[in-house]
Amino acid sequence: MKLNAKLIIIMLSLLVLAMLTLFILNQYAQTDLVNEIQDSSQEISKAIQVSIEDLTSNAETSHLTDFLTKAREKGINEINIINTEGEIIDSSDPEKIGKKRELKKLEKGIHAVRRPIGGAVLSQKPYEVVVPVIVGDEQLGYVQINMLLDNIRDIQRANFIRRLFATGMVFAVGIALTIFLARRYTTPIKNLVEDFKRISAGDLSVTIPVESSDEIGEMAEGFNNMVEKLREREALEKRLYEAEHLSRVGQLASGIAHEIRNPLNYISLAIDHLKAEMIPRCEGDSSELTELADKIKEEVRRANYMVVNFMNYGRPLKLRRTEVIYHDLLAKVLPVLQNRLTEQHIVVKQRIPADLPPLRIDGELFRNCILNFVTNASQAMPDGGTITLGAHIDEDVVKLTFSDQGTGISPDDIGKIFQPYFTTKDVGIGLGLAITERIIKEHDGEIHVDSTIGSGTTITVSLPLHAKEI
Repeated sequence: MKLNAKLIIIMLSLLVLAMLTLFILNQYAQTDLVNEIQDSSQEISKAIQVSIEDLTSNAETSHLTDFLTKAREKGINEINIINTEGEIIDSSDPEKIGKKRELKKLEKGIHAVRRPIGGAVLSQKPYEVVVPVIVGDEQLGYVQINMLLDNIRDIQRANFIRRLFATGMVFAVGIALTIFLARRYTTPIKNLVEDFKRISAGDLSVTIPVESSDEIGEMAEGFNNMVEKLREREALEKRLYEAEHLSRVGQLASGIAHEIRNPLNYISLAIDHLKAEMIPRCEGDSSELTELADKIKEEVRRANYMVVNFMNYGRPLKLRRTEVIYHDLLAKVLPVLQNRLTEQHIVVKQRIPADLPPLRIDGELFRNCILNFVTNASQAMPDGGTITLGAHIDEDVVKLTFSDQGTGISPDDIGKIFQPYFTTKDVGIGLGLAITERIIKEHDGEIHVDSTIGSGTTITVSLPLHAKEI
């Protein structure tokens, strides 16, 4: 429901509530007022009846005083009986008996009196009722009744107070509803402002729950759509940056390939020539020279390998999938590293089931992955240890594990080891695991790293058993 509709409904509800309350209070007030007027009329009738009895009877005893004691509760303040000569022959006030009244000034019926009765200060204007007493054709006198309508005034005042209180309650309910709506709508708006500040600071993880269908809900939904588009734009910018970065790396790699690999090839050929032609002539130092030449050859190979990694990172991968037996792939990779592993006193154990099905992978690219995993594991164990290569099938996924007993990876670095150019070693450019991750993802696989400081690291590569053909 829209905010405008809610406000209109609240205003209409308050209006209906106020009108209904005032109508009910008015009905109660009218009922009380009618009842009071009826009671006062009955008391006036009784007062007239008592006065006529006193006027027409020859009894010396007056009943006005006794009657007035109860009649005062209904507003009758004084009763006078006047004969045809204007003399007050009986009164509820004994001091007025025998006094004269001018008959010409007596107004028949009911009328207001301008002066207060008995000299008292009255809050309500007194009224006077004059009724002539006629028996047959003879007029015997008049009955004068002075009365105050204080009871009716009290009823009106009570009704006014009730209406004032009811009106105040209606306004209080309206104010309470207004405060409720204000808080209900200002709090989400305040939260939106805070979320906008977070977004302006670069935090795009903000999501506002949509809890209503009014303007605030639409605002929250629009806010979430805006944040989602900002996320997509940020991801697109990252991809564009990575593509531009890869393009620049590719150009740099081409230059490196031209400027560095040619000298490396020449050095490698020169070492082979020295080993074949010159070392046999040095009979005494041949073994030492051979060892030195092998080390130079290995360093050249390592430098060439880093250049190849750098080149591969800057160019798109093209998979050439074939059926590869994992045992055979390891048999080609491990001998290349065997001399270095032996020097570091590292033993490689294989725990691979004999019935492991062939892997539909690019053998050459995956060979580089295994080289990177085993090389990193050996570098994490400078004092030697055991590298365990495992494999098992979990439903339709082949999981290959590479475990070492090295120093482990700190929790802060686990999320960075696959980032380009990140390395904690003194040598290397930090592209080995970045390239490895690209190769695994191109095979529709995943990499999971589990490491404990001082205990070692286990890297698990998950590959689909049935690869998708592209």
